[in-house]
Amino acid sequence: MTHDLFIGDRLFSSWSLRGWLMLEKFGLPYRTHMIGLYSGTMAADMKPLAPARLVPALRLPDGTVVGESLAMAETLAEHHPDAGLWPTKPAARATARWLCAEMVAGFIALRGQCPMQLKYRWEGFTPSKDTLVDLQRIETLWAHARSISGAESGPLFGAYSLADVFYTPVAARIIGYDLPVTEANRTYCMDLLSDISVRQWRAMGMIIEYDPFPYPQNLTAHNWPIGENSKAATVSTGPSINSACPYSGKPVRDYLELEGKVWGFCNPFCRNKTVADPGAWPKFTAMIGGVNDS
Repeated sequence: MTHDLFIGDRLFSSWSLRGWLMLEKFGLPYRTHMIGLYSGTMAADMKPLAPARLVPALRLPDGTVVGESLAMAETLAEHHPDAGLWPTKPAARATARWLCAEMVAGFIALRGQCPMQLKYRWEGFTPSKDTLVDLQRIETLWAHARSISGAESGPLFGAYSLADVFYTPVAARIIGYDLPVTEANRTYCMDLLSDISVRQWRAMGMIIEYDPFPYPQNLTAHNWPIGENSKAATVSTGPSINSACPYSGKPVRDYLELEGKVWGFCNPFCRNKTVADPGAWPKFTAMIGGVNDS
């Protein structure tokens, strides 16, 4: 039984990232459907999901539509009680729900001044007084979570949970705008963004070119600090070393070149997401590693 998840542009839709991680990180079956946030088609794309009007939205296998991220989280946890979406211990579970609810309702200054974007790390950004207050509150909540769980590093409650899902876009803001937090919390942010699923989400988002860039800053832009600076490039023709796409197993039709070797994929999407971050895709790295080691 497969869920249908409706999301917006991956580089910018923080709520969509949360919705996707709820399913991806806990191994729940889903299909993804894109909504045109920046193409002007959002209202029409969302019409079949009414009265849901924002992304993400979830359609359950029985056809029930669920809007709003926190409602989606609780519904998925109810339908998949063994998936581990919430912490197992009651005090930790209650605290995790608190953190997620406050994230949904709060941090307005941070969200307004620092729209999520996963392309650049900006140098020289100056947070407002209210944004600094939000950051202090976030650090207070994270410290409280760790005091409850006893986890000094890594996920807030020891094992990855919905609390980490809900704060991953916050981590993207902290790192993307180089906002002031403690070193321990910066490490936590980098851990969240280094997760292979988040790298894959970003790589898929990097396929799309935006002109103009939706959230420009008159600042120096540095490369995103997580994942490799890709040396892969698209090429128009083969032959490729492999005859089958590493993801689908279908015959190759589209190609990239990496370190002097040509690799094939079944469609442009498979190729382009790999070009964006080759190291984010275990099936691709296993394929090239097997050839390079032979």
